[in-house]
Amino acid sequence: MFSVLFPGQGSQSVGMGKNLYEKFDYVKSRFKQADDILQKSISKIILEGPKELVDQTQNTQPAIFLVSYCIYEVIKKETSFNLNNAKFFAGHSLGEYSALACSGSLSFEQTIKLLQNRGNFMRSAVAKGQGGMLAVLGSDIKKINEIINFNEEKFKCYVANDNSIGQIVVSGNLDDLNKFSEELKKNKIKNIKLPVSAPFHCELMRSATEKMREVIIKEEFKKPEINIISNVTAQQTNDPIEIKNLLIEQIERPVRWREIVINMIDSKVEKFIEIGPGKVLSGLVKRINSNVKLIQVNNLEDLNNLI
Repeated sequence: MFSVLFPGQGSQSVGMGKNLYEKFDYVKSRFKQADDILQKSISKIILEGPKELVDQTQNTQPAIFLVSYCIYEVIKKETSFNLNNAKFFAGHSLGEYSALACSGSLSFEQTIKLLQNRGNFMRSAVAKGQGGMLAVLGSDIKKINEIINFNEEKFKCYVANDNSIGQIVVSGNLDDLNKFSEELKKNKIKNIKLPVSAPFHCELMRSATEKMREVIIKEEFKKPEINIISNVTAQQTNDPIEIKNLLIEQIERPVRWREIVINMIDSKVEKFIEIGPGKVLSGLVKRINSNVKLIQVNNLEDLNNLI
């Protein structure tokens, strides 16, 4: 039994999807469609860079979705592997939108427009240079929550991603993150500042949540063909109304990726197929359970992994 995983921010790179773009005309058409919808050349940004442009969240979000969706289409058209036999689809943060599009809950056009809005709203929610994120390594969620709660009068920080055993990401204003980092050092816990422009998945994103609420409630969501695992609850759902509400909440709620993976494995999933740029999610899954089979598909050669 297998599940399909779709990556989020941090998986992007200049030139992602390029060999599929060069090989298949329908992938070129998708890139062109994306340019037309977004009214800018996201294709040029993806294929040529520079990296600084690819890494801007308003570009990263639609770009990762576009590449992930194209890879999904290539698998369906060029291989005999049936992705509809998946037990679950799951995506990390913006990857949940990729999961919804590939499961038929949202159209390509709906999804890329939503992610354009999401990227713009999240970018503008906190002034540039005021917020950030910190990766905490070698600790667990209970210990990190204890440190945050015990020091709430000194600093205000938020668990943003519970990614895997030994990898947690925390968001906050930069001053608070610096104080939190000092506290972690006292506890001999390693931490690394992440190269992001905003404190995602916490209540500092409140304005983005409210703006996305206005956009999402206008959209029609269909029942997905494959059950989706929500970032917010770490549980499966196929109810369009619930999916809409959870996507709104998702912007400022933590990504419960470790629980998502554990719940899928507990539901007899033995293999994970990561569809999209990079191999970030496969690395996280391996840290959670090293016994499951992992397959990544992000270029032409990787199609052979599915045979």
